[in-house]
Amino acid sequence: MTVTNPANGFLQAVVFDFDGVLADSEPLHLEVYRILLGQEGVPFTEKEYYDRYLGFDDVGVFQALERDKGLRIANGRLEVLIRRKTQIFQSLARQAAVLFPGAEACVRSCATAVPIAIASGALREEIELILGTAGLAGLVPVIVASGETPCSKPAPDPYSRAIELLSSRNGRPLTPDRTVAIEDSRWGLQSARAAGLRTVGLTTSYPGTELGAADLVLPDISHVTLEVLNALCRTPGGPGD
Repeated sequence: MTVTNPANGFLQAVVFDFDGVLADSEPLHLEVYRILLGQEGVPFTEKEYYDRYLGFDDVGVFQALERDKGLRIANGRLEVLIRRKTQIFQSLARQAAVLFPGAEACVRSCATAVPIAIASGALREEIELILGTAGLAGLVPVIVASGETPCSKPAPDPYSRAIELLSSRNGRPLTPDRTVAIEDSRWGLQSARAAGLRTVGLTTSYPGTELGAADLVLPDISHVTLEVLNALCRTPGGPGD
């Protein structure tokens, strides 16, 4: 079904990152990695996670840990580690409220106006679990998750794929520079801008000084409104200008 924007038509679509944008799940992911890596005898600190690994999907994290700390991922162990990580995450996620304040309202508001999607380095099962628990699963028709594109962020593939799928569902091509990506990391912003999207950076994971690539920096998802996103798309210029 085609969704039309009731405001002023400048904004065509919204693509949300997930962890750190809609879901306050970065501390949860950190705890899961620490549990899992502790079982592997690999030390892993909070500072390391936020400084070095937050921007990667699970495959990227484990590959980086192989290089950095000698984590064994060959001979099928990568798949085993990802499966174990998912199991631990799901167990912990069911015990806690994970969405940021204002996230549900923002998703519902945007979904009434324009097509929306999620482009994330999280696993699909993790995203769907949290959305389902919050009653939002039916509002997000397109999810591009970890392992579903040839390259992950900071490559443009996840956002390019989201635009492709949204365009197909909406029955017409969407214009990237009238689509807004909402991100919380420099890796995600790099990915979105490389795909041609306008960008909002949220300071939920990093200070604004590290989100200089964003067209607009806001404190958190509760400050994201249709009026703000429409105004951003109305502004001349876009990624690369």
